[in-house]
Amino acid sequence: MNEESAHYWQHPALPGVDLLRAHYVRHSFGKHTHDGYVLASITAGVEAFHYRGGLEVAPAGSVALVEPDRVHTGHAGVPDGWSYQVLYPSSAQLASVAAELGAAPGSPGFGTAVVHDDELTRLVQQTHRAAEQNQVLAASTFLRLALARAVRQHSSQRLIRSAAGGVLGAATAARDLLVARLEEPPTLEELADAVGARPFPLLRAFRETYGLPPHAWLTQQRVRTARAMLDTGASPADVAVAVGFVDQAHLTRHFRRIMGVPPGAYRRVRKNVQETIGRSPAG
Repeated sequence: MNEESAHYWQHPALPGVDLLRAHYVRHSFGKHTHDGYVLASITAGVEAFHYRGGLEVAPAGSVALVEPDRVHTGHAGVPDGWSYQVLYPSSAQLASVAAELGAAPGSPGFGTAVVHDDELTRLVQQTHRAAEQNQVLAASTFLRLALARAVRQHSSQRLIRSAAGGVLGAATAARDLLVARLEEPPTLEELADAVGARPFPLLRAFRETYGLPPHAWLTQQRVRTARAMLDTGASPADVAVAVGFVDQAHLTRHFRRIMGVPPGAYRRVRKNVQETIGRSPAG
């Protein structure tokens, strides 16, 4: 694939974070810096970049970590170029996550510029995917988990205290809020603020109470609500909008994953069952 492409954007659920999805072959970045951090998941090919006095090589499956105000470049490491998905969080955002995890004061630094971390790769890509699908709770959750993973596993700073803390009743309150805001759920940060908790303790408490993180529980609740609406004869297109999915295709993907059949087929079966019951003679 020799055709270059780039999509640089922001999402309201990720304030202060730039996102880039791109494929470069001939393009090269001259010496430059960023105000914030760079987390770049290489999805194909190889990127090479000069950084901290040496040449770094980032192959597919790796994540490049660049600190604020560090001069670096960027160019193809193989003839076919490279593709990547990039997060550009601000210095304040990463410092906030680090502080919540118990890191020593100051901006986190990374001892290694290119890391091979399947979990971090997955989280960066999930952040992109959720933002592209306008899943605000999932996008904000995956972003925070990606930053936390980077700090925990790759920061050169030592964690000096535990970030654990009790969240009495917060999980239940968060669940009730998600039910009430099924169509327009809050971000993880907004959800935590609303129930008087911090994001990571809330994530732990919610998972322990309901077996899933809030964004995954929200998807299941949406499918559960969609099922009840389909039982009344509502169309899949109307149901998708009513429960907060982006479109019918988005509903279909999650409905089939959880229920085993697409919503249209489910609705037809339920309609046939109800009609059969309606025609049954009284006993």
